[in-house]
Amino acid sequence: MALTDKELGMDRSISRRDFINGAAMTIGAAAVSGSSGLLGQAASASIQEPQNQGGYDPPALHGMRGSHEGAFEVAHALRDGSFWASAGDPIKTGETYDLVVIGGGISGLSSARFFHQIAGKQARVLILENHDDFGGHAKRNEFDVDGVFLLGYGGTYAIESPAPYSPVAKRVLHELDIDVSSYAAHNDDALYRSLGMKQRIFFDRETFGSDRLVISPYSRWGITEADPSGKNWQEFSTQAPLAAKAIADVKRLYALNEDLYPGLNSEQKKEKLARISYSDYLLKQVGVDPQVVALLQAHPQPLYGLGIDAVSAQDAWGLGLPGFNGLKLLPGAGPGMGRDAIHNDEAEAYFFHFPDGNSSIARLLVRSLLPYAVPGNSSADIVTAQVRYDQLDQPGNPTRIRLNSTVVRVRHIPDVVNAKDVEVAYVQEGRLCTVRASHCILACWHAVIPYLSREIPPEQRQALQSAEKVPIVYTNVAVRNWQSFQKLETSSIYSPGCYFSEASLDHRVSIGQYHCTTDPSQPIVLTMHRYPCSPGLPSREQHRAGRQELYQTPFETFERNIREQLARSVGAGGLDPARDIAAITVNRWPHGYAYQYNSLWDPFWLEGGPLPCEAARQPFGRVAIANADADAYAYTDCAINQAYRAVEELKVGTPAKT
Repeated sequence: MALTDKELGMDRSISRRDFINGAAMTIGAAAVSGSSGLLGQAASASIQEPQNQGGYDPPALHGMRGSHEGAFEVAHALRDGSFWASAGDPIKTGETYDLVVIGGGISGLSSARFFHQIAGKQARVLILENHDDFGGHAKRNEFDVDGVFLLGYGGTYAIESPAPYSPVAKRVLHELDIDVSSYAAHNDDALYRSLGMKQRIFFDRETFGSDRLVISPYSRWGITEADPSGKNWQEFSTQAPLAAKAIADVKRLYALNEDLYPGLNSEQKKEKLARISYSDYLLKQVGVDPQVVALLQAHPQPLYGLGIDAVSAQDAWGLGLPGFNGLKLLPGAGPGMGRDAIHNDEAEAYFFHFPDGNSSIARLLVRSLLPYAVPGNSSADIVTAQVRYDQLDQPGNPTRIRLNSTVVRVRHIPDVVNAKDVEVAYVQEGRLCTVRASHCILACWHAVIPYLSREIPPEQRQALQSAEKVPIVYTNVAVRNWQSFQKLETSSIYSPGCYFSEASLDHRVSIGQYHCTTDPSQPIVLTMHRYPCSPGLPSREQHRAGRQELYQTPFETFERNIREQLARSVGAGGLDPARDIAAITVNRWPHGYAYQYNSLWDPFWLEGGPLPCEAARQPFGRVAIANADADAYAYTDCAINQAYRAVEELKVGTPAKT
């Protein structure tokens, strides 16, 4: 029986939700309301930047975050061709810089850092960021629940990568005082196990006929758990609401030792697997019941933003999903194998999760550029440091970070060949302004860049436009206790048929003065992930449809789904969504992580042709490009590496010694 809105707690007040939705929408409306929305020269002096106003603290905001209202409206007007019709003449600020960076994510911040290392500490750098906080996808969510301070990650999760970190990226982390090898000392890895808490699967009635929370007999990536007694499999077999054949097929799949491609060698088998989706492999080669496909459908979503209908069987093999033992495949990547699916021992060991994800890296980068803005001196104290946002954009700073500023044009003066300057136009608080710089780095999304410049060669423009972004939703739910999870012996829940396919209690990490809660009676942050997919469509079409869906989904829809899914999955343990949910932050990323090439949909990746990302990232004139799109690799080390490359391409002279 469906719960009423009152039973779900939809009428309950949660932290600052209504204020944020209303205030942010006002800002967005002012930015695109036509000629009256873009303020003229006379009005500019009377408007103070939001970041300089008292109480400005984006991480403490709840409700709809990520790509929030006010961050994208100007860019959408530019995309739709309506912006310049009513923009009017820009305000010439008279500001000049050695470098303007467009985008304040980890790639943009790293670009500023690398530029200073070459051009000198006193080089003048301006970073323009369209969101109300720096960090890009590395966002931080803060909560105060019954006097307990909690942190959650709103985007980039951890220092991790399927390939070893480059010397450049490792050097940056070392210079920022991040010791990846110390992670075990901060993470209480055994806590959940000591309380008998395990991974579970929630079967929903809409997909599987019945709501049921059942032990997972295998780990997240398909490797069977240590279960010598067979208890987990027995419990799964008796409780999972699956047909008898489906239950038998699940167990058969994990034990399968049959060579389904006899007569082919390992390399030939990998080539076949690269051209067939994992779902087709299961249905057509293994012959499983369709319910097994429904069960495994969402497994690759955290890496690809796609289900097994759009991920190759070869990648599924590399990720450890079942059904391949009998093929006797040799170690190593086959043709067109996704980077996420290629195992590397060194990369597996290089992992570090801050309580706020990689937002701590962004904050450390800002501290290295603007020490007065982020007090402290170590990677331990960064976790509880309070950013002084009013210090980010001060005239005396060698580096200035200007938030809530959407760039709308980049052009060389007078032209690409003869230019000594680049003019950058941006909108902040309804004002269209320009600044000039000797150099510019575009640390924004590839798909945005063609709308910013008419100077890009046609072939490069086409390559930039071919880039996709993976839509994702990282939701943090602050709950007053986690006793319901303990009672149900549950630490994480995989829900293949639900609105949110992932729900988990975060790692228990304590760093510096930040101490995670370890008693189930205390508050905790629960993370819930959504990857809007349209199974059956090609990968890029799924991502476009998902992006449209996210922009059209109001906060109320997310909230109702959060409350209902938690009530249905862990309500039996005593969780009452009306009583126990203290705050909700929905980090909506319609333009999420960089699209990584896929052998099913990208022939050049499978066949070894030129990569569009390499053609797209070429510098032009005094402009270089840095972002994760530039290597089609959605990881922080990629953002750092591409920033380093972009700064090198600017060919800035080393400052003379004084």
